[in-house]
Amino acid sequence: MSPPARIAIIGGSGQLARALRAEAEAKDLDWVGLARPEIDLERPETLRPALAKARPRLVVNAAAWTAVDEAEAHETRAHVVNAEAPAEMARWCAANDALLLHVSSDYVFDGNASAPYPPDHPLAPINAYGRTKAAGEILIREHLSRHLIVRASWVYDGEGRNFLTTMLRLAGERDVVRVVADQTGAPTYAADLASGLIAMGGQVLSAAGDDLFGAFHLTNAGATSWFGFAEAIFAQWDARGHACPRIEAVTSAQWPTPARRPRYSVLDCSATQERFGIALPHWRDGLARCVAARDRA
Repeated sequence: MSPPARIAIIGGSGQLARALRAEAEAKDLDWVGLARPEIDLERPETLRPALAKARPRLVVNAAAWTAVDEAEAHETRAHVVNAEAPAEMARWCAANDALLLHVSSDYVFDGNASAPYPPDHPLAPINAYGRTKAAGEILIREHLSRHLIVRASWVYDGEGRNFLTTMLRLAGERDVVRVVADQTGAPTYAADLASGLIAMGGQVLSAAGDDLFGAFHLTNAGATSWFGFAEAIFAQWDARGHACPRIEAVTSAQWPTPARRPRYSVLDCSATQERFGIALPHWRDGLARCVAARDRA
């Protein structure tokens, strides 16, 4: 009987990398985490020796330059992390008969749609972060046929820096919080996303054919605005006995940021359910579990 396939999880302190490590540990998989100081995605040449030492059959790239506004001023650096480093992973995988599962973003689309984006929709990013993520997808396709690009959206957990933790911090600091109400997406709990990604990775490792490779979408079900997400967060927090602020809806024009955000970035996940049999719970369910875990911590 052959030993289980080893999985390398790229990423250290990021919320998705943490969730993937926890999921791999819970499933008792043969996995190794690759992060600083062993690798530095701003120096893609550090990847090859680390991967050669780990010898994975599947590389899961959960690391990225995710500071959307900072990418506007540092697009060259973001491009190295989000495009050149994944390309190096793809080249190593191609040379070593390994597979790559790369996590991408809803921000590769322009936000002008009025229905969920299918995986084959043309890439048309409107900010530097989106351009670098789109470039990463293109380079992976050029260097590796046996790849899985999985786009997610609005990822959060109960730790680190994200929308949920920002809202809970503001709940203890302000009486009123203003939140953008004209951008729509699918909030996705990192733990749910990690569970789905590990399941997808397991299937591609055991797949006989190539029908599971390519681009797919994976988010919690449903959609809302940032304002609606904030309302739900505070409702959950209030139900647990915590003080919450009043929230006011504002437009994107009233809340300008260095990087433009897509107006609509809901992703169509039906192909993932059809090919892999995987569908994540509704975003409100994920939020309830995340807030409960945060409150217990």
